Amino acid sequence: MAVIKIQRPKLRFGEKIYLTALCKGFFLTLRHAVKSLMGKSMGAKDLASSGLGVTMQYPEQNWDAQLPAYYRGAPALVTDEQGRERCVACQLCEFICPPKAIKITPGEIPSADPWAKVEKRPAAFAIDMIRCIYCGMCEEVCPEQAIFLRKDYVILGTSRKEMVHDKQKLYAIGGVRTGLVNKWNELK
Repeated sequence: MAVIKIQRPKLRFGEKIYLTALCKGFFLTLRHAVKSLMGKSMGAKDLASSGLGVTMQYPEQNWDAQLPAYYRGAPALVTDEQGRERCVACQLCEFICPPKAIKITPGEIPSADPWAKVEKRPAAFAIDMIRCIYCGMCEEVCPEQAIFLRKDYVILGTSRKEMVHDKQKLYAIGGVRTGLVNKWNELK
C-alpha cells in the first residue's frame, strides 16, 4: 500500500490569523445593520415591518397573509359533510408520531348502527399540543383523511391540561372536510 504525502500550501501572515475573513464578516454585518436602520432591510416590505429590521410587530400584525401554502400548523380531526367522524381508530397516527403526542382508545360501533361495517371508531382521541412537533406525519399516514394540519400557529393555554386537546375539541377546531371517505364507501 502506497503512502502519498500531501504538501500543505504555505499560508501568508494574514491568512494565518484569518484577518481577511474576519474583516469580510464584520463589513457584511455592518452593511446589514445600516440597511436595517435606514428601513431598507430585506423582507421588510413583505412583512409590513415597522422599518427597523424585519421584525413583525406581532399582536398588531399577523402572519395570516404571509403563510406559505406548505405551512404545517396544529393537527385537528375533521368530519364529513353529514357530520360523521372520519376516524376509524386504526391508530396509525399514534404509532407514527415521533414524540408520541397522540393517544387513541378505539371503541366499537354498535351492530344496530347502519355503519357497523366500519367496526370501530375512536372512543377517546387526544393530542398533547405541548409534545406535538407539527411534523405532519399523522396527516400523511391517515388512510381516511381524518386528521389535517390547520393553518393555525397560535395555540394558547394556561396549563398543561388545557394543551391536551380531546376528541370534542379536535372536531370543533377541525371542521368539515368534503370529499370521498373510504370509511363510508359502500363498495368497501
